Order: sequence, then C-alpha cells, then structure tokens
Amino acid sequence: MKVIASSLRKGNVVEVDGRLYVVLKAENFHPGKGTPTTSVDMRRISDGVKVTERWKTTEQVEKANVDEREYDFLYDDGEGFHFMNPETYDQVVANPDMIGDAAPYLSPGMRVFLQTFEGNPIAIELPQKMTVEVAETEPVVKGQTASSSYKPAMTNIGVRVMVPPHIDVGTRIVINTADNTYVERARD
Repeated sequence: MKVIASSLRKGNVVEVDGRLYVVLKAENFHPGKGTPTTSVDMRRISDGVKVTERWKTTEQVEKANVDEREYDFLYDDGEGFHFMNPETYDQVVANPDMIGDAAPYLSPGMRVFLQTFEGNPIAIELPQKMTVEVAETEPVVKGQTASSSYKPAMTNIGVRVMVPPHIDVGTRIVINTADNTYVERARD
C-alpha cells in the first residue's frame, strides 16, 4: 500500500528496494524556500543496519503489510523477549535489538502492541504513558521551587528522567514512554 512520506510515523514498516525497514524516527522539514522533505531514520529488519532516507513530503512510499496486534509480555532470558498472543496463546520471541529502548519498560503481564511480519516480531509499541516510582533524586534546595528548573531522577525501572524540584524519592510519577519525559505526578 502506497502512502505519502510525510505520513510515516515511528514503528511503521516500509519496503524500499525490496527490503523491509522499520521506522525509528520521522521528521518533516518545511524550509522557507524550496521543497518540503521528510527525513526518516530506519532499521533494516533482515540484518539490523540503520539507514537514513530523505524524501519529498508528497513522494509515495510503499508501506509493508504487517500484522499488528496486542501481545502480553511474559519474560526475557538469554534467548530474547517472550510475548504471548492473549487470544491464541501463540508465543513469539523478539531479539534484544528489536526491543531496544523499550526494554526497561517491559514488566511481566504488560500488554503491548507488536508488529509481526511472517510471524517474526519487527516493532513494538508501548503504552504512551506509564506510572513509575522515583528511586533516587537530589534533595530540594530551599528557594529552588520557584524557578522552572528540573533535576535528574532515576526511576525504579532504571530510566533517567528530569523532574520538577518538588518531586522526592518514593513519589510515583507519570512519564511519556516515547521520549522519557515527566508528564505529571501520579494520581493513585
């Protein structure tokens, strides 16, 4: 199925020169003069090689027909990350390269969207927001609360995030999984 380059998003799978690539990052550039372009960072599925392509935003790109459905994360071991289809109980194993930055977010029983091509996992989509607990951060410095400065904090899942000064160790916060940014204090 052909789509215009500007509609590509992270996680999409495209076919270029007969090979499948998963989109890692897509940015549209609209210069004051000249042709708007879309720059796409992709990983070749067959061997994991990363490539960057640039297309005109209106250029047609072949989007591969992949199967996307919910899977439950089971566990990870030396073989890879194991997922199970909750409807058919079929299990698939994803290699650590495919999981990439998503690895710290995965916890047993968690439901994620997996894209598979011919039964092999090629891309993962996490929930957009997740609640985590702050494991370590600097103490509040008196008078610092009025400014809009952020301080580094380490979460219980091992992800580093910048948080407002009023957040202390043990506080549960909501973070955006796409870019590891603080969203708000958890309401639970």
